[in-house]
Amino acid sequence: MSATLALIDLAGAIALLLWGVHVVQSGIQRVFGPNLRRFLARALGDRFRAFLAGLGVTAVLQSSTATGLMAASFAAGGLVDLMPALAVMLGANVGTTLIVQLLSFDIGRAAPVFVLVGVVLFRNSRQTRTHDLGRVAIGLGLMLFALQQLLSIMAPYEDVPSLRLLMGMIATQPIIDVILAAALTWAAHSSVATVLLVVSFAARGVIAPHAAFALVLGANLGTALNPLLEGAPGGDPVAKRLPVGNLLNRLIGCTLGLALLDWAGPLMVALEPDPARAVADFHTLFNLATAALFLPVLGPFARLLVRMLPARATPADPSRPIYLDQSACETPALALAGAARETLRMADVVEAMLRGALDALDRGDRKRVAETKRLDNVLDRLNGAIKAYLTALDPDGLDAEDNRRLAEILSFATNLEHAGDIVEKGLMSIATKRLKRGVAFSAEGQAEIRAMLERLAGNVQSAAAVFLTDDARAARRLLAEKEVFRDLEARATDAHFARVRAGRVESVETSTLHLDVLRDLKRINAHLAAAAYPVLENRGELLPSRLRRETDASA
Repeated sequence: MSATLALIDLAGAIALLLWGVHVVQSGIQRVFGPNLRRFLARALGDRFRAFLAGLGVTAVLQSSTATGLMAASFAAGGLVDLMPALAVMLGANVGTTLIVQLLSFDIGRAAPVFVLVGVVLFRNSRQTRTHDLGRVAIGLGLMLFALQQLLSIMAPYEDVPSLRLLMGMIATQPIIDVILAAALTWAAHSSVATVLLVVSFAARGVIAPHAAFALVLGANLGTALNPLLEGAPGGDPVAKRLPVGNLLNRLIGCTLGLALLDWAGPLMVALEPDPARAVADFHTLFNLATAALFLPVLGPFARLLVRMLPARATPADPSRPIYLDQSACETPALALAGAARETLRMADVVEAMLRGALDALDRGDRKRVAETKRLDNVLDRLNGAIKAYLTALDPDGLDAEDNRRLAEILSFATNLEHAGDIVEKGLMSIATKRLKRGVAFSAEGQAEIRAMLERLAGNVQSAAAVFLTDDARAARRLLAEKEVFRDLEARATDAHFARVRAGRVESVETSTLHLDVLRDLKRINAHLAAAAYPVLENRGELLPSRLRRETDASA
């Protein structure tokens, strides 16, 4: 019975350690995530700057997986070469060792202080950044409590013969150690937690230093498995180059580490008698040595990966999402950035539909009618994919700013989809009727429709810019387009009726079609101008209603 309770206590302490790591990572990602992404994007110029950037970003995030997702998104999107992306991963692997270095010192007494400070900041601060920093402090305190608990649990069992026998068997089989640690790291999604667990065992003498070093090698191998195994099945080989490259350099490093372990292990113990510190130092030195080994040869290594994983030569499907990376869902900033990029693709489709409508209505191009109708199916599928992706995000992982951005993306995507519906069901239906019945608009009416459609295509670009930049001046200009289009429709309608009275319109049928086109164009513009509302509303520049107050009306 006591053994069962001890196992439960051990499992609980490990779970607390994992949860502490998760809380620290999520808190830091909320505070620094978007800024770190921008910093990383600017630093991907050459391999050495990329290495330092990966080290720095991961030292802050304490998640080489999150850093790898950023670098992978840049590489897969063609925004950066594979070589600097590989350098980022080498730096990330070094950066993730720093928290292990910190916690390998005897700072367990600081755990209550971290939790106390974290709770005060978390509960009493009204600022989002301070609130999330409190989350980070709580996570650090939980990690320290978990490590203390692990040490206290293992202390009574240090001299148990069966445990000593089991650990002795493990110590004689370094390959088994590597496999066990790799599997544990893959399951836990955290090499930090695995290495800290090994540090705890080594500090109590439960496992020999030689076995502890082999377990550290396995933890470094396991952390490279998650991005590769959990990527989308059947995905683009280009997107797999970076995780495959990271796994290969981990695998080569672990193989060399195992080959040199009989020499390096005793040397580490001689240089650092404290077992816990020796394990932490070995973890750091292994990653530094791997970086030193691969940095000079990243060019040929990147070319080898390109030959191993050539781009798939398949016709592009415009309705297939490109930026909705499922592995990025654990990092809200990355997931929202991908969804925003996918929504901008919808804006491009709407602009193409308006250009197609211009050809169909102005030139009577029957082929463009069919092509434009098919583009509406592309819009519908992209909109559905974006909604499914965003609604699948964990609400607990989103802060107020994330929720605001998520709502903006969903609103903009919905408005674009509605604009496409109007083009497909309204304008293309009118174009089809004209072609079937052989009727035509007057030259003046044709010129009015052409000018409004060209202006609408420009407004699509303006709406996309407002959505992307949150620029207030651009939002005001976009919203002013509603008044412009209202005036354009009114003047075009008046001019049309003037032509009717003057007998310059062929039939009542063409008159009805012309007025329907004007109405649909104004409706499309209203959906595009809606992109300005969130920007201006956040700045308090919108009135709650356009209706005049009763006091104003009676004055």
